[in-house]
Amino acid sequence: MVVIDTQMPISKEIRQILKQTMMTRLFKLTALLLLLITGCQPSNKKTDLLRAKIEQIISGKQAIVGVSIIGTNGKDTISLNGDRRFPLQSVFKFHIALAVLSEIDKGNLSLDQKIEVSKDELLPEDFWSPLRDENPNGGSFTIASLIQYSVSQSDNTACDVLIRLIGTPETVEEYFKKNKIQDIEITFNEEDMQAKWENMFQNWTTPNSASRTLKMFYDNESNLLSKDSYDFIWKTMKETTTGAKRLKGQLPEGIIVAHKTGWSGTNKETGIMAAVNDIGIVFMPDGEYFIISVFVTESKENLETNEKIISDIAKATYDFYSTTTK
Repeated sequence: MVVIDTQMPISKEIRQILKQTMMTRLFKLTALLLLLITGCQPSNKKTDLLRAKIEQIISGKQAIVGVSIIGTNGKDTISLNGDRRFPLQSVFKFHIALAVLSEIDKGNLSLDQKIEVSKDELLPEDFWSPLRDENPNGGSFTIASLIQYSVSQSDNTACDVLIRLIGTPETVEEYFKKNKIQDIEITFNEEDMQAKWENMFQNWTTPNSASRTLKMFYDNESNLLSKDSYDFIWKTMKETTTGAKRLKGQLPEGIIVAHKTGWSGTNKETGIMAAVNDIGIVFMPDGEYFIISVFVTESKENLETNEKIISDIAKATYDFYSTTTK
């Protein structure tokens, strides 16, 4: 310890040495404090194992893969290309359904309200539309059935009818931005999005934003959905029939997945697939769940390989949480 007699004259050189000594001790004390604080933070070593497995799965693939996982019922996160923009494709039908349900909860619409869909409103045969195939002359449909067609079966006609019901694609985008989901842009409906290849890139989100959206509306802590709307949308998501080889592809039989898929097809000129997507919530047998969003873009792989990338990642995540939560 240095004791200074304030009555004694001190040279400039000694003052400088004392100052340096005090600064050195202060620096060491600060470094020790930071070390102690850092040591109190949760370790990421556990999730690093899953990250390494996912990196191994996508290694060597001629594709860009975006992954966002929220595990242990929301307590940890994993992200690869999580803030990169990916084309939504039909994933946006989940977002459209939520915007429609918001209008229902405001009292502007109702699930059992009948909507007339004329023959002229049915999209052409090159658009995926079970509703059109089952009702070639159009018909009257409840809003509930239109949402079920659009989300569970990824029906394009029902999708565009729902958008017109509440306004425009921008109406859907504005709903999410108002609710603090900023990393999303919805410019086109299905008909216009598929009119030109480049249009799909103006309907985009990020994997992290997709997972946050799933969590926000599943946790429903801000009461964005009424109980009836909440029960309806998650039942509808669990009934999704598309993308059987993606998130659900390698999971054990009977595992429930509430999810929404999207797919761009392949560009005939370049051979590139711009979007093979699946976002959802996987419910574990022990009552736990994890949220997972996987987007594949700029892929030179075939559809089978792209879907297997998604199912491999989902299986690795399921196996990881099956082990670490026991």
